[in-house]
Amino acid sequence: MKLLENKTAVIYGGGGSIGGAMGRAFAAEGARVFLAGRTPGKLDAVAASIRNEGGLAETAIVDALDESAVNGWVDSIAAQTGSIDISVNVISRDALFVPMIDMPIAAFGQALDKLARSLLLTTQAAARHMVKQGSGVVLHFGGSDATNSAPGLGTVQIGCDLVEAMRRQWACELGPSSIRVISMRTGGIPESLPDVPETAPFKQQMIDATLLKRAATLEDVGRVAAFLASEQARSITSTQVNISCGALVD
Repeated sequence: MKLLENKTAVIYGGGGSIGGAMGRAFAAEGARVFLAGRTPGKLDAVAASIRNEGGLAETAIVDALDESAVNGWVDSIAAQTGSIDISVNVISRDALFVPMIDMPIAAFGQALDKLARSLLLTTQAAARHMVKQGSGVVLHFGGSDATNSAPGLGTVQIGCDLVEAMRRQWACELGPSSIRVISMRTGGIPESLPDVPETAPFKQQMIDATLLKRAATLEDVGRVAAFLASEQARSITSTQVNISCGALVD
């Protein structure tokens, strides 16, 4: 039996590289995957790749900051499938690489507000159904580690810390309903960057920073996410899972 047989997974940012990798891995393990995003072409491409491998995938244009749109979409999926088993939010973030002393106040607030609101909205929408059914898994990308802070990261590390703080609180509140909340940290996925000469130095830096001298791949992300969402990881919650190949040392 496949790891996620008969499970229902919703993925915000499903047309992106990370969301697509998770969607393909979930479908390969038997899940029915619902991909949300704002770019039809990207969503359709991921869905087509899943269907070509015999998986089940549907797409929808959903703004993860629109409360009525998020709730309506999730409620319709639950009515159709009978459950919401996995919820993933990997929408793009507004990263501002600016020293804090020079950070525009409005831009700082807007970047963190987008992240916090989308995580709150999407998790609330799934949690309502998960609490009723007494099961579920919420996955996010985070990566809080004070030792990895560096000058000029701006909202990047602060945003990761925010994800981790929300993960801890959600895990505490949802644990009694057998709902697990987990975040993943990678140290960077070279494949997720555009394949152009300008990104080559950054990709090499990601590899050089690892202990294994290789970076995690999109396939790695998908496989680990599928495992974490499965019953084989049923004892794992309220933690961040490190798949950085040693770039982030615990």
